[in-house]
Amino acid sequence: MRYVLRMALAAMMTIFAFSAQAAETEYDPSKVSDSLKAIFQFGSTQTKQALNANTVTLITGTIGGTYVQFGADLASVLDDGNKLRVLPIVGRGSVQSVADILFLQGVDLGVVRADTLDYLERKGFASDIKKQFTYVTKLYNEEMQVIAPKSIRSLKDLEGKTVSVDLPNGGTFVTALTVFERLGMKANVVYIEQRIAMEKLKAGEIDAVIVVGGKPYKSVSTFNNDGRFHLANVDYAKPLQSDYLPATLTAKDYPNLIKEGETVDTIAVPAVLAAYNWAPKTDRYRKLALFVDAFFTKFPALQKPPFHPKWKEVSLAAPLAGWNRLPVAQQWLDQHGVEPVTRQRFETFLRQNPAAAKVVQSDADREALFKQFQAWEAENNARDNNARAQVRPGK
Repeated sequence: MRYVLRMALAAMMTIFAFSAQAAETEYDPSKVSDSLKAIFQFGSTQTKQALNANTVTLITGTIGGTYVQFGADLASVLDDGNKLRVLPIVGRGSVQSVADILFLQGVDLGVVRADTLDYLERKGFASDIKKQFTYVTKLYNEEMQVIAPKSIRSLKDLEGKTVSVDLPNGGTFVTALTVFERLGMKANVVYIEQRIAMEKLKAGEIDAVIVVGGKPYKSVSTFNNDGRFHLANVDYAKPLQSDYLPATLTAKDYPNLIKEGETVDTIAVPAVLAAYNWAPKTDRYRKLALFVDAFFTKFPALQKPPFHPKWKEVSLAAPLAGWNRLPVAQQWLDQHGVEPVTRQRFETFLRQNPAAAKVVQSDADREALFKQFQAWEAENNARDNNARAQVRPGK
C-alpha cells in the first residue's frame, strides 16, 4: 500500500512540475507542430490514417554501409511534417532488398545493386523480374575493394585461394561471384559476415575479403592494418565491361591500406533506387509521386555537407540500361528540362578526339568506352563539387 501511495505521489509531483514549467515558459507542446499533435492524439483513427498516408518506407542495407547512410540523409532532407515522412529501414543487403520490395508489406522503395536482378535471372531464381521493378534514379557507383596480404597483387592472384564474399543475402557475393564467372576464376568462396571475416584474414584463416560498397566503406576504412595488408587491383578486363565501370581507389579513400601518392585500380557497379512497378492511380503510386517530387526538388541540398560524399556522383537523369524508369520520375525530369547530358558530352568528346574514336570498332567498344567516360566524369564532378564546397564566400 505504501508503495502504491509513493508511486501516486511521484506521478502527481511530475504532473505539477510539468505544469509549472509550462506556465513559466508558456510552452504548449500541442502548438509545436502537426507531428506532435498527431502523437498527442494517439489512438484515433484519423491519427493512424494521417501517419500512414504520406509515409514512404525505404529499405536500405546493413548497419555501417552506404545504403543506410543514404537512407538517413533522405529522411533528414525530405521529412516535412505530415506532408511527407521518409522511414528508412535497416536491411540485409541487395538480394534481400529485392525480395522485400516485392513481398514485404509496406515497403515502397529500396536501394539495390544493378547486377542483382540479372544474377537472380541467370541462376534461375526468377523470370522477367525486371518487369516487376522500376527505378527512380541511378544513385552512385559501388567499388569493389579486395583486402588481402601484399603478396596478392591483383584479383587474379586469388585463383584457388579462400575468399570471403560476405553473407549470401547481400550484394557483395552477387558481384564477386559474377566477376569470378566472367573471368573464369575458381576460388574457394566462403560466406562470412564482414567484421568476422576481417579478423579471420588477420589470423591467416582466409586469404582475402571482398567488399563491394561505396567508398569510403566503413568496414574497410576502419580495418586495423598492421602493415601486412593492402587493397589488391581489379583489372577492367573485357568480360567485365558490359555491366561494370572502371574505378580508382586512393590514399584519401583508405589511408590505412593505400600509401600516399599511390592508386588502386578496381571496378564498380551502380546502386539503384528501385521501387515495385505499381500501377498509376493507386495509393502506393501516389506516395511514390510525393517522394519523387520532394527528392528531385531538394536534391541539390543532398550534394552538400554534411551528407555522404557519394551524393556528389548522382545524376538524376542518368539512364540505366535494361531498367524502366518510374513514369512519374521521368515526367518530373521532362517537365523540368533535366536531360542526361553525359551521352551528349561523350559524342562531342569522340568528335573532338579522333584518337579516342579510333578505339571504337563496334557497338560493344563504344559502350565500354562510354562507361569509362561516365566514370571519369563522375569522378571529376565529385572533385569539382568538393572544391566548390571548400571555397568560402568572399575568399
